[in-house]
Order: sequence, then C-alpha cells, then structure tokens
Amino acid sequence: MENLKQLQERVAVSDGRASADLVIKNGRIVNVFSGEIMEGDVAIKNGYIAGIGHFPHAENVIDAAGEFIVPGFIDAHVHVESAMVTPAEFARVLLPNGVTTIITDPHEIANVAGEKGIEFMLDNANGVPLDMFVMLPSSVPATEGEHNGETLHAEKLHPLYAHEKVIGLAEVMDFPSVAKGNSDILTKIIDAKKEGGRIDGHGAGLTSADLNNYLAVGIRTDHESTNAEEALDRLRAGMFVMLREGTVGRDLIATIPAVTPNNSHRFCFCTDDKLINDLITEGSINYNIQLAIEKGIEPINAIQMATINAANCHNLPYLGAVAAGYQADIVFLKDLQTVEITKVLKHGEVVVENGSRNEAAFEQQSATKFVSPKINHHLTKKDLELPLKNPTCYVIGMQPNSLFTEKLIAEVTIQDGLFVASTSQDLLKMAVVERHHDTGFVGVGIVRGFGLTEGAIATTVAHDSHNIVAVGVTDEAMEAAITHVTNTGGGIAVVDASGKVLHDLELPIAGLLSDKSFEEVEQDLVGLTSAFKQISHASGFDPFLTLSFLTLPVIPELKLTDQGLFDFATFQIIPNEVN
Repeated sequence: MENLKQLQERVAVSDGRASADLVIKNGRIVNVFSGEIMEGDVAIKNGYIAGIGHFPHAENVIDAAGEFIVPGFIDAHVHVESAMVTPAEFARVLLPNGVTTIITDPHEIANVAGEKGIEFMLDNANGVPLDMFVMLPSSVPATEGEHNGETLHAEKLHPLYAHEKVIGLAEVMDFPSVAKGNSDILTKIIDAKKEGGRIDGHGAGLTSADLNNYLAVGIRTDHESTNAEEALDRLRAGMFVMLREGTVGRDLIATIPAVTPNNSHRFCFCTDDKLINDLITEGSINYNIQLAIEKGIEPINAIQMATINAANCHNLPYLGAVAAGYQADIVFLKDLQTVEITKVLKHGEVVVENGSRNEAAFEQQSATKFVSPKINHHLTKKDLELPLKNPTCYVIGMQPNSLFTEKLIAEVTIQDGLFVASTSQDLLKMAVVERHHDTGFVGVGIVRGFGLTEGAIATTVAHDSHNIVAVGVTDEAMEAAITHVTNTGGGIAVVDASGKVLHDLELPIAGLLSDKSFEEVEQDLVGLTSAFKQISHASGFDPFLTLSFLTLPVIPELKLTDQGLFDFATFQIIPNEVN
C-alpha cells in the first residue's frame, strides 16, 4: 500500500516538477481503453506510472526502439498447485511469459491442510515480483460427504479477508448447495460481499436456466465454458467469461468464436490448471493471446482481454493498463501479432530481459516451511478388488484434453467373481484411496482411455479431495505404485508389470507441491512421461493431470471418489454394475 510521501512524489513527477525513477522512450503504447496505439514517454515513480507524455528528467531511461508497450498480463483464474511448485517458483516461470499478476484459488492445498495451506501459499508468495491475489476456497470439500483433509466453513474463512491479497470467494463448485439455499455456502457469499470481494462461479455443465441460481446470489464469473454457445449463455446472463487454455482443459479454440468487437470487454483469459512443462514450452496467458489472434481476434482486443478486462473482472483498479496511476507492470513486445516478449517490468523494475530473469529480484528473504499432514491409510491388495456379478458395467470414458468424461457402458471380463482388466479393450482398473484420516474407504471402478499395456500409475494429486488415485493393469502393480507415493510422502509414480518404479516425482508439500526448483520438476515430468510411454500406447494428452481430474465429482459425467462411482447427472454414488 502506498503512503502519503510516495503519492506526493508521483504527483510531482506527473507534471514535470520532479525526476522520474524511470522513463520509457520511443515506445508504441497500446491504450487498452481506446484501442489505439499511442506515442509518448512513460514516466514511472515508486513502482507506479506517473504519466504519459514528455518527461525529460529521469534517473534511468529505457529506449524501447519502436517496440510495443503493453500492460502486464493477468491470469484471471489459476491453481498454482497444479504446476506442482511453490508460488515463489511459479513466479520464475510466469514472468518470462509476461504474466505479472495472477488470481488464484488455493483450494487444492486447502483440501489437504485447511487454513494452514492457504496461509502457506500467501506467505510463500510474499516478496516475489508477482502479484498473487487469492480468492478464498468456497467448496472445501467440493461436495457434501467428500472425504478430504479439512473442512472450511464460513467462520474459518472469514478471518482470512484481513490479508491484503485476499480479494474474494473462489469458484463456487457445489451448485446443488447454492440451488438448495445451503446456509454455509450462502454465508460465505454474504461475507465476500461485505468485504467488497468478487465471487467466482464454476458452471460446468450448467444450462442457461441453471445460471439463474448463480446470478441470483451474486456470482458474476465463470471459466467452465467448453463451447461458444455456453460462453454466450454466460455472457447474456451478465457474467465475465474466462476463456481457459490449460493442460487438460483446452477450451479456447472452441469458445473464442463467441467473442466479437461488441462484447470482447466481458471476456478474459485463464489457464486454470497448467503443468510446468506446458508453461515452459507453450507459455501462459501469452499463449492464450497467441491462440486468440490466430483464430481471428484483433491483437489489441486480445491484449485487452489479457489485461484490463481481467483487472475489471476482479475489481483491481490499479492494474491492467499503461496509464497514469496504474501499477508499472509493463511488457515490451517486438510484434503484436506474434506476442514476442523482449522485456518485462514489475513495479517499474526490469525482471526479465530477452528471456533472462533478473534472479536477484526473485530471491526471498526467508522461505516459509510447511509441515505436511501425514499420508494416513492401511491399504491391502484385497481393497483393490472389484467384485462383480454382472459383466455389463459403467465405465469412465476419459476424453483426452478435456475435464469432462463420458458415461460408458461395456461388457467386462470377470474371473472368480472379480473384474479383470483387459488391455485389448483398454478397460483398466482405477482406484481412489482415502489418504487423510485412515477411514478405510477405497473406491474402485473401470476406466477407458489410458492405453496401458502393463504396470500402473499413481498420484496423490487427485482433485479436489486429493486422495490417492491409481490406474493399472493388475492389482499388484497398482498396490506397488500406491505404496511408493505413500512412502515418499506424496507424489507421482509409474511402475512396470513387476512393480518396479520406472520414474517418480516427489511432492512433499501436502502431496501436491515439490520443494525443488521448477527446472528440476520439469525434468522429473519429462522422466514420468517417458516412463508412461514404456507402459502405454496412448498419446496426445497428459496422463497424470488427466488421471487427477477423474476424481472431481463436480464436472460431468462420470467420476470416481473414494466412495465409488459418482454420477454428475444425479449427483450421487452409483454401482459399477448396470442394473
């Protein structure tokens, strides 16, 4: 927060009475308000823009040499935990991609560790050159009856609004509770309103009529559109629409036709869930901008969506523009069409130049230590058995690069009254093991799409309750993979037919995050992908994040929890066998 002296100094710079800390000259400024490209100096004082015009006095000068000057990009909705690194490491990945601000929902770590998890994320982001604003998790657990690590009722969340970086209530996933007028979720919404915060929606699979419940209680955003018509339904209802391009949820190409010059001011971009390797190879919000431009959106409109629109969506009045009074978060582009980044400024300081980070800017004075809850279960191989009398069963139809699944019906193989996987039919066993309270709950189901020929994979990243989820050809291989991620305190593992670990990634922070650098995590992900290719013929999708989403009951159609198959249409547990 600025003080009186800083504001007085900025005013003095704005009319030329005092020298700026930095002046950017000879740049072509993208005005996100008018859609014009302007010329003029950009004067910066104490991390804010003092003015646009002619400023001859400055302690430092940057010659933009005709490059385009645009605001820092904003990710309107992201889960840092999905990158499997700490917020401090996340910043090191995002800044070279021009992302200077994120709005995050830490409900992954909250589902494991409650308020302590949220506080860890806020503390870890302190002092890094990235604004990480937090929307408090609204649905911990995601639905009634989920067996996650912690439960966050309204009275536990409310004190966290005292933190300056907490700005609202995150995606309200439990739509049935909203529709029923559940007192706890409505109290959370009321508290957010009292604190002046926005309230995010999560309208996966909701029709235009369903949206009335959301709008009636004050929810004003959504990021779950998977096609243009859904995006338009949300726009017409009065929502800000976030167009998502993540690792699994790749919806931008299908939704971008909804955007026109007349309505583009109500659209912004998000990544939601994106792995480190994709952030490194593709990019973040800069990649969303590139895709939008390739699909016909005018470059300036795409930049508006990535900056001022996202700021307006979340009521961040000092972000998203290169204009007097705005925070000096600035990206230099060689070309608007390709979105080629040459320099990034955060709070008026150069943090990235020609792809290289100023690593000194990313050094933290003290790193917060986090004590993870113990992984707590007593699994036996018998727990992984799936007894069946009827070979006609429901099957989770995994859809590559989609959060949605299909509710399939297939004839499966039964031996001695138990389901046996069929690699020729790609009908594999999947299990979810409750890992927080040793309840003994193990959900077992059948899945198609992973193409395993042998072995198994297991992970403690399993949205949103983050129990252990595994898929495999044999119970022995699945047990070996589950045992390994348990013994390492959380993570991902790939094992072969004999149970030998081909590669793993340890995630000691809540079973979700690594305590290593993003470069080391990327290498482990490369190793995991290589190991997966040894035991599967499937390709074209990320198997680990895809598996982790097969446990999320608030997204259609069929998912698996530790209590069994969950049918989104009826919002209840159903048997594996078709009656």
